Amino acid sequence: MLEIEKEASLVEVATIVSDALRSTGIAATLSGGSAVSIYTNNEYQSKDLDFVTAAMLEDLAPILNDLGFVHTGRSRLSQFEHPLVEWYVEFPASPLTFGHLQVDHEDCAVIKSEAGELRIVTPTQCVMDRLAAAFAWNDAQSRDQAVRVAANQVLDWDALRTWFANEGIPDPEFERFQSVSRST
Repeated sequence: MLEIEKEASLVEVATIVSDALRSTGIAATLSGGSAVSIYTNNEYQSKDLDFVTAAMLEDLAPILNDLGFVHTGRSRLSQFEHPLVEWYVEFPASPLTFGHLQVDHEDCAVIKSEAGELRIVTPTQCVMDRLAAAFAWNDAQSRDQAVRVAANQVLDWDALRTWFANEGIPDPEFERFQSVSRST
């Protein structure tokens, strides 16, 4: 297992954490702002690594401690910081959902590198995640993040159109998002 070094990038830290969890049988998928950071080549920068998992804090803590992370949250919160890097790790509870769509960890992407394997939401799932937040809370920043991911990545536009429809979002809203994303 690789050690986390001061010069490590967000991708390296996320990969080391992901690989350590996977090697112990814990299914966890990187989502949220750090996925946006990865898919936009850091146009948007996040300080937290959100790994969605059903694992309990008592199962996560020894693995994170072995990597040099320290539990910083209250006993029921699952936030860990590392003394050498600026990113902290959080573990939102499963299931992995984007609005009303629930996704299995196996249906996500895996990025392989020298640091190991990083399980991460796909670019299309990342857009769904950000748009779910944008629509739920009328959050312009989440909408902008979705546009940035869409502008930088290849998406499954058919799956995204279906997701919009299943979320009850009118087709003109999908067309507007697609147009803005392609013109960015």
